[in-house]
Amino acid sequence: MGRRSPSVKALVFDVFGTVVDWRGSIIREGMRFGRAKKLNVDWAAFADAWRAGYKPAMARVRSGQLPWTRIDDLHRMILDDILKKFDIRGLSPGEIGEFNRVWHRLRPWPDARRGLQRLKKRFVIGTLSNGNIGLLVNMAKHGGLPWDVVFSAEVFRHYKPDPETYLGSADLLGIAPAELMLVAAHKDDLFAAKACGLRTAFVRRPLEHGPAKRTDLNAERAFDFNVADFNHLADRLCGRVAKKKG
Repeated sequence: MGRRSPSVKALVFDVFGTVVDWRGSIIREGMRFGRAKKLNVDWAAFADAWRAGYKPAMARVRSGQLPWTRIDDLHRMILDDILKKFDIRGLSPGEIGEFNRVWHRLRPWPDARRGLQRLKKRFVIGTLSNGNIGLLVNMAKHGGLPWDVVFSAEVFRHYKPDPETYLGSADLLGIAPAELMLVAAHKDDLFAAKACGLRTAFVRRPLEHGPAKRTDLNAERAFDFNVADFNHLADRLCGRVAKKKG
């Protein structure tokens, strides 16, 4: 069930969890790294712990406790802490730095590339992520993600859900907030965007936090679309556009 304003001109996407599988990617790379370094680590728990530090670290920036700090650097701060918690020792600074860049190499969900290519034929598509620009560009190259534009919290010096991120994206595209749609797997992000006047599409990602984690996947009447994946969204959006033009 969904509604779409015919004036929507661009789609921006949350990235971590919505476009890419951060958890599965970190587990896979951690297992390879662990075999090479002979580390006995629960990489699923490690990935969860790393991600769990994400919002608290950003909150320190948003509150002014920390000056503006890029996600790459926040990820490194969190990583340094959890290496101690998991009793992982003997890594060189270069090895730790390279492992921190796993976030640049996250794999897209199976539907992501095809769905984005379809949506790109009808709309301007781009990121609206808390990830920094270098991270997002490298991720796009690595994963074959066909963005028209890369918007990052780094551009606005504000992390989502600060309004500056949503309104700033519309402003840089030269369109009204109602002409911009945020696509995300996280309801808090979507509600914040909606409060700024953006259109919204909720994408269900039941495996983002692993098969054992219960996630709220219920449709919300407040959102313009509630969809299973990017191809479903393309069916709804591109199908309607094609029908209207035909």
